[in-house]
Amino acid sequence: MATGSYRGLDYYGIDGLYTEEERAVRDSVRDFVSDRVMPTIGKHFTAGTFPHELVPVFGELGLLGPSLTGYGCPGVSPVAYGLICQELERGDSGIRSFCSVQSSLVMFPIWSYGSDAQKEKYLPAMAKGQLVGCFGLTEPDFGSNPSGMLTTARKTAGGYVLNGTKRWITSGSTAQVALVWAKLDGVVRGFLVPTTTKGFTARDIHGKWSLRASVTSELVLEDVEVGDDAILPGVSGMRGPLSCLSQARFGICFGVVGAAMACYDEALSYAKDRVQFSRPIAGYQLVQQKLVDMVSGITQAQLLCLQMGRLKEAGTLRPAQVSLAKRNNVSMARDIARDARDILGANGVTDEYQCGRHMLNLESVYTYEGTHDIHTLVVGQDVTGIAAFE
Repeated sequence: MATGSYRGLDYYGIDGLYTEEERAVRDSVRDFVSDRVMPTIGKHFTAGTFPHELVPVFGELGLLGPSLTGYGCPGVSPVAYGLICQELERGDSGIRSFCSVQSSLVMFPIWSYGSDAQKEKYLPAMAKGQLVGCFGLTEPDFGSNPSGMLTTARKTAGGYVLNGTKRWITSGSTAQVALVWAKLDGVVRGFLVPTTTKGFTARDIHGKWSLRASVTSELVLEDVEVGDDAILPGVSGMRGPLSCLSQARFGICFGVVGAAMACYDEALSYAKDRVQFSRPIAGYQLVQQKLVDMVSGITQAQLLCLQMGRLKEAGTLRPAQVSLAKRNNVSMARDIARDARDILGANGVTDEYQCGRHMLNLESVYTYEGTHDIHTLVVGQDVTGIAAFE
């Protein structure tokens, strides 16, 4: 794959607004992606495989649960965590998705709502990449409306019995523990389910043309028995899974900026080298307009992410503000990937270049963890005070 020497776009000197630690974290992950991810990710995407050999390396670099404290987690700032996601998604959305699920959708709820015993049992091993988790919320018929879930939990003398189906679950068939959200007496609760438990089955979803370098599964729970110690004691209702999704969406907002930067960098390099008629195509007005639109969109998204991170650091960030950034930044990145593919012409649809892979991946990111339309309605409700979901 032609990657060249990657140059991260910083048109407005935003680097100077990051702390020294934030820049150091970003640069270390950027080097890791260049050295370890980029040489093979195209082949994994084509083959539909995930580079499992990188999981322990993620742990060594502190990329699993990086914003958490204790239990072997480094406790970096919100902006540093976002920049980690940015650099990982510069490599591939599937790489960032793995780390996001592990960090924000499984480790975060255990850290926030788990018992001391649960934290000690799971978090240190998950931070090292020795234990992989998955997040079971979405169901075949309930995506944008997760509160309608049909998965149930029934109390027994020694614990709980779970029944239901979850779909579109990242790392579902490779995880050792699944955080399954189910209704117990009509109230949503979280349960930590070892994937070797009798009645638990994970089936991979094949035929994807997006997020191919990511494991996506369907989970089936048929009379799965877990003990009393499986339930997350610190949260009940939809507040639990929704708070996890806010954490993950925060990372997505940064992550897609990395994908957009990768596409811009590739398109700019290609346009300066590709000669048609009398000059490189970068010298033609229509191509320059596309490149300038990319610079504008990326710069706006970088500033939006930075302020979002500072709000999170101050403890004042609201979920609707995350929705605005998710909506804006994913749409921006999707448009840039398409324009980059356009600049590359026929070469843009080959696996020799990366913009086509990012273009396909971003179609999934545009949809998952809240579709573009749903985030539009979240922000609409926030600014008008009127819910338009029904």
